[in-house]
Amino acid sequence: MKFMKKVSGVLAAAVLLAAITAGCGGGGAKKAENKSAEALIGANYELTGNVASYGQAALAGGKMAVDEINKAGGINGKKLRIVEADNKSEPSESGNAATKLVTQNKLIGFVGPATSGCTMAAEPIVTANKLPSVAPTATADAITFDAKAGKVRPFIFRACFIDPFQGKVMASFADTKLKVKSVAIYRDNSSDYSKGLADAFKQNYKGKIVAEEAYLAKDMDFKAGLTKIKAQNPEAIYIPGYYEEVGKIVKQAREIGLEVPMMGGDGWDSPKLIEIAGAKALNKTYYSSAYSADDTDPSTQKFIKSFKEKYKKDPDFFSMMGYNTVLILADAYKRAGSEDGTKIAEAMAKTKDLPVAGGKLSFDEKHNPIVPALIIEVKDGKPTFVDKISF
Repeated sequence: MKFMKKVSGVLAAAVLLAAITAGCGGGGAKKAENKSAEALIGANYELTGNVASYGQAALAGGKMAVDEINKAGGINGKKLRIVEADNKSEPSESGNAATKLVTQNKLIGFVGPATSGCTMAAEPIVTANKLPSVAPTATADAITFDAKAGKVRPFIFRACFIDPFQGKVMASFADTKLKVKSVAIYRDNSSDYSKGLADAFKQNYKGKIVAEEAYLAKDMDFKAGLTKIKAQNPEAIYIPGYYEEVGKIVKQAREIGLEVPMMGGDGWDSPKLIEIAGAKALNKTYYSSAYSADDTDPSTQKFIKSFKEKYKKDPDFFSMMGYNTVLILADAYKRAGSEDGTKIAEAMAKTKDLPVAGGKLSFDEKHNPIVPALIIEVKDGKPTFVDKISF
């Protein structure tokens, strides 16, 4: 999802790395030929660092999908296998992780990263090697579409909705369900994800924005900004950020007597949020997501049951999106009938009504999936399905 801080400085380094591997075309002279009975998927994920719970969950979901596919006989006569690399939740490491994966393996494509910054940092490597990449939760608009060039990025896809859609969904929820007439925004100024959601919310919310404050990732004390917000008496607060900071913000907001509803995006969606903020503080909070354990869609319930049986714990949004990325890549690989990355990417772009966890998925002309968003309310520490919104 996200996490685009530091990305501009990283792109130059990533382009240099891409130049080293350019022309490999998914194979590369230095790569071992894949003569085995396996088709290899590179997984570039945030396995350590500030948002490690995202990458770990997505990888777990992807591995479950691989196991299911292999149990059913594999694809094109081969079993799938994931080879993984840790980008450490840093865009500066994501290009290195992608380069490691393509130079050491003959891949059919990538899954990951989970965040927008890490996805953008890996994009030059992915494109230079002509390998399709499916990001599970990278929601920034620029991930799949190069606005400056005015064209889609041919090898980059995603399994999730995009930031402008999330911001619009939560603005609609604030207007029509919460019926609040004034909102304060508290955003992460080091994150393009957070700033993008805040801008989309502002553009679509019909009430009044009475205050806007900012913080930076890894901040610990948020009471100064929250005190300024409290002085403006908002009826709700929109906090588009990641669970580490959001958990602290919600906890500290309640400590200074801010009892109004709080809203956010899919960056909230982690069990760590409840650990950090505490169950009581999170009452009257809402966020947008593509996953809820309460969603009655049969494919969602089947995924949840299988995940619990395999891992002995509940899945989350990132688990389901990681699961879906493998289904998307495997389906395109099957329809392409080839390990050529360009052919697989072309098949992926034509994906229509693919059965995945959560329903059926088709890609639009910008490689974005056409899917609804769910509104989740946290009640006594339990994420609870409230509504499903599409436009």
